[in-house]
Amino acid sequence: MKTTQRIFLLLSLLLIPFGIFSQAPFTVKGLCINAPEKQDVDDFVKLIDKKLAPAGVNTLVLRIDYRYEYVSHPELRAQEPLSEKDVKKIVNSCRKNQIRLIPQINLLGHQSWAGQIGKLLEVYPQFDETPSISLPKEYTWPNADGLYCKSYCPQHPEVHDIVFDVVDEIISVFEADAFHAGMDEVFYLAHPDCPRCSGCDPAVLFAGEVTLIRNHLAQNGKELWIWGDRLIDGKTTGIGIWEGSYNNTYRAIDMIPKDVIISDWHYEKAHPTPVMFAAKGFSVVACPWRKADVALNQVKMMNRFKENASDEMKPRYAGIMHTFWSNTRLFIDGMNDATEESKNDPSVQTFKELTKAW
Repeated sequence: MKTTQRIFLLLSLLLIPFGIFSQAPFTVKGLCINAPEKQDVDDFVKLIDKKLAPAGVNTLVLRIDYRYEYVSHPELRAQEPLSEKDVKKIVNSCRKNQIRLIPQINLLGHQSWAGQIGKLLEVYPQFDETPSISLPKEYTWPNADGLYCKSYCPQHPEVHDIVFDVVDEIISVFEADAFHAGMDEVFYLAHPDCPRCSGCDPAVLFAGEVTLIRNHLAQNGKELWIWGDRLIDGKTTGIGIWEGSYNNTYRAIDMIPKDVIISDWHYEKAHPTPVMFAAKGFSVVACPWRKADVALNQVKMMNRFKENASDEMKPRYAGIMHTFWSNTRLFIDGMNDATEESKNDPSVQTFKELTKAW
């Protein structure tokens, strides 16, 4: 062995306890964020070129929902939707920077927010899982109806004809090879008010919806991503009703295809649930938000899992994806230190710390 090789080997062994050289690169170094407002598209493209790509971001999940000029269903266009030209600017920037671009439309749950109905149920109220529950003028939690967000009925005979039209269109315009369906925080499922779902097993309904979406995408070689919270037993783990399920959907984890990619979000602690998903055969991405210590612990945790995993399990610990839930303008400004408010935003600061660690 040459002297330089001996020195490198010795240095490697000395540095392993500190986590250096022991970290395998993550497949996913991601950001999940709302699509920018129309007037902010050019600034967002500059952000990709000058900030995100240099920081190592290789995956961008863009929450678009109905803020696009859909041709298949123009009635579902939200206010000030992005045009095809707007989207192509983002697509071209991501392609140039070798960033995988994945569009998201919330499916099943999150069909309303606080006192505002989402576009799908506004236009097609017959798809509502809970039509008897009205949105309040002033939303509070908890409430007597158990209302967080509305869901569409997964067993309505016409809902998927509409939903899959817009899914296919947005995948096409994004030139994407994957789609994020959301599916987090689904509290309304198998509701007694629904003539189709009442009395059904929530786990079977949830698994059926995931599988149906996955199979539709797979016909065209596309991959499905979802949030992982409904697949975690919130009671047994003590994680609670937000990051885990209290309505028994968690049993769906054994009923859905293993090629679904799980976005495992935890914002208060670096819960070790990626092990559960990986052991069940899923690729999993750990997702922080606005606490830098939690994000850094998730990086350490995922690296430790990979280091100690079998060859079969290692690739399932796919990586880290930061989630940003405020206005995208705030993120753009924060990344450019444009204002004190944006620069000091906890989620912006967390993202900056995260990109130094991954």
